[in-house]
Amino acid sequence: MNQSSRKLWAKHLAGQSTKSKKGFDPKLLLKKEPFNGRILGVDPSLRGTGLAILECQGSSYRLLHSETLKLGSKISSISCLGKIHELVAHLTDLWQPRHISCEETIYVQNFKTAQIMGSARGAALSAAAIRNIPVFEYAPLRVKQAVVGFGRASKEQMSSTLAQMLGLPQALPFDQADALGLALCHALTWVPE
Repeated sequence: MNQSSRKLWAKHLAGQSTKSKKGFDPKLLLKKEPFNGRILGVDPSLRGTGLAILECQGSSYRLLHSETLKLGSKISSISCLGKIHELVAHLTDLWQPRHISCEETIYVQNFKTAQIMGSARGAALSAAAIRNIPVFEYAPLRVKQAVVGFGRASKEQMSSTLAQMLGLPQALPFDQADALGLALCHALTWVPE
């Protein structure tokens, strides 16, 4: 039965249940157990992939490592994909993350840009797949909402908010901040099955 959002909201405010048995219950977020372990955040890009390792213990979060894989225009795109895979593989072997959090495929109007972005994601995530590390994907809007509280936050806001939240001495470069934001979004919103 379809109900208008106005009717559903009125029922919610009146204290009447509007969720189905299979639907998401927001109260679960209040009861959920905190994420414990390490998360590798990956912000994929062919020439500037951001990576961050976040350690989570209860409601305590600590940045262990972050870097940007910068690859110049003289390096072929195929070589870039290999280097992305190698670095993600190296970081997963070194830091042993429990989960990987990656930016979801986003809509772009240019087919070639979409193809390049998809290839970079594939190179990064293939390293996780080979190692059987669970991968969780988040849209940029959701990450900004979880971290900053505003889905349209700027890259500057994201970077400075993360620095404040984690007590970093300075704001991270944007690629690294995006990767850290992905990891923190996962830690804050992950619900165990």
